[in-house]
Amino acid sequence: MALRGLFTLALLCGAGRAVQPSAPSPLPAPLRHLPWGNLNFLHSTDTHGWHAGHLQEPFYSADWGDYISFAERLRQKAEDDGVDLILIDTGDRVEGNGLYDASDPQGKYTSEVFRQQEMDVICSGNHELYKKHTAEREYLTTVPNYGDRYLASNIDIIDPESGARVPLARRYRKWTTRNQGVRTLAVGFLFDFTGNYNNTFVQPVAETVKETWFRHAVADPDLDLILVVGHVGIRMKEYTTLYRAIRRLAGPRVIIQFFGGHTHVRDFKVYDSRSTALESGRYMETVGFLSMTFPEKGDIVFDRRYIDSNLLSYSHHTGLTPSTFPTARGANVSSYIAEARSALDLDSLYGCAPRDYWLNRVPYPGNGSIISWLEEEVLPDAVHDEDRKGVPGLIITNTGAMRFDILKGPFTKDTMFIVSPFTNELRYIKDVPREKAMGILPLINHGGHFLDLEVDVLAPPQQLAQRGDMLEDGLPGAQAPLQSSIHPDQTPLGASSPHADKWRGLYPGYTTHDDASREKPGDDTLHSPLPFHRVPNVFQAALNSPPASSPSDEVPENVDVIFNAFIEPYIILALAFLGEHVDSERDVGVYAAGRSFSDVIAEWVRTHWSKAC
Repeated sequence: MALRGLFTLALLCGAGRAVQPSAPSPLPAPLRHLPWGNLNFLHSTDTHGWHAGHLQEPFYSADWGDYISFAERLRQKAEDDGVDLILIDTGDRVEGNGLYDASDPQGKYTSEVFRQQEMDVICSGNHELYKKHTAEREYLTTVPNYGDRYLASNIDIIDPESGARVPLARRYRKWTTRNQGVRTLAVGFLFDFTGNYNNTFVQPVAETVKETWFRHAVADPDLDLILVVGHVGIRMKEYTTLYRAIRRLAGPRVIIQFFGGHTHVRDFKVYDSRSTALESGRYMETVGFLSMTFPEKGDIVFDRRYIDSNLLSYSHHTGLTPSTFPTARGANVSSYIAEARSALDLDSLYGCAPRDYWLNRVPYPGNGSIISWLEEEVLPDAVHDEDRKGVPGLIITNTGAMRFDILKGPFTKDTMFIVSPFTNELRYIKDVPREKAMGILPLINHGGHFLDLEVDVLAPPQQLAQRGDMLEDGLPGAQAPLQSSIHPDQTPLGASSPHADKWRGLYPGYTTHDDASREKPGDDTLHSPLPFHRVPNVFQAALNSPPASSPSDEVPENVDVIFNAFIEPYIILALAFLGEHVDSERDVGVYAAGRSFSDVIAEWVRTHWSKAC
């Protein structure tokens, strides 16, 4: 498929469509208006390849082409009103959807799809750096696509041609906004990531702020605004470090605006009267909008809106109808996405999920938990190795290997990548004393930070921001929002809810609690709230083991410990802590011919679920 040729032909012919053909129609819901100001921003983050939108969830059914149309419409409004609009993306554009993961090479289609959006500032996420080829594709494709608008203030890479260590992209950018004349400095950061492939280097933020280039750039007395774009959760320590360093160097007058990512939540933080931070969700569910109004007297007025990504929201905010909303460029990007999905056969049916399986929406362990389903049904049945046939084992994997819910209905090739996109092979350590093996899970889940490894990264990213469970009324009110999904046939909240009067007639969805939500709610769509339940870092399933009620003489003395490759360092350190020394080169082997976790799930679905949806 000739990518550039397709776009050119489509634009000349005026062909194209909005949203994907199988996308559900958005549901009507009350909407809040966008709070336009003198300086305005659109923000995307953690899209993870979801450029086709959500094909089973009506409130998030818009695709990247629709977002392009939305941005073009808002840019024109900004021009007409004499204000500014800046577009930002804060990374993790890869891994998590068949449109990216199923192509060879990965990103074959999404790189070109993404670049059709005219961003003003973008940066890298951690997922762009996990693998050598992903980092090199970012350096050789995405960075040139955006030129000086791509910023990497604390990332270097080994140039694949010269072999030299060089910045991944420019360290900073300065410019003056077109209509309001705001003199702006932008920098682009990644959190203190240590899981990158060895062809990239991430400098800790606390060291970067001491660099001469950073100090000189930030201390420029002519600046009005310092824009920090980063793949950093806005309540993480790295942004606190940056805020303090910038405020100290730039003084109290300069506006400092942060845009974050990584934790997959909607959130807004106030640092001081001239500094705030916005984070805008995940997976093309959310487009963030932030505004600054500069009154003649008094403080700057900051406001924000978390926009549900669907055509009704986009049409409402542009004053158009779903039929008049799409632009030629946006509609043709939507058409190209549909053709790419067809070329990748992403709608190929593996089976039909008989019910919903939730990652954080229901308690674990429990009915409807995707983790309970895996440990009780899938893993004991689908994980096997002919060379270790009949040998008792413990299968351990991290909950963060699961990236999304399974929704009732078609489970397709695309779903496989959505649920678990990672290709880490299964490995094992044979003949581990059972007592030691049984100590691994509680140590990783409850032992806190042991040795030099960060255990929080093993759980779903949204748990970095959500420190406790939330009930259906959205309380207790932690800083982070609720996870949300809704089916086309789901009905509004009715009289059965204890908060029926407050939420009557609203569909479930995001109800965000942030630093400003008591005075000014941030969500553009009014929803009834959904619960959020934390899951542990890792879980385990027994393989070829006798029932728990078996006599003690039937319980095996030794077991195989089986795990995905990503958590190997944690397994080895946990065993060392328990007194069992393991040499990774000598004692760790490949299990089940190196199949991945997603392979296991796909095989089980094909075998056990009907294709009659």
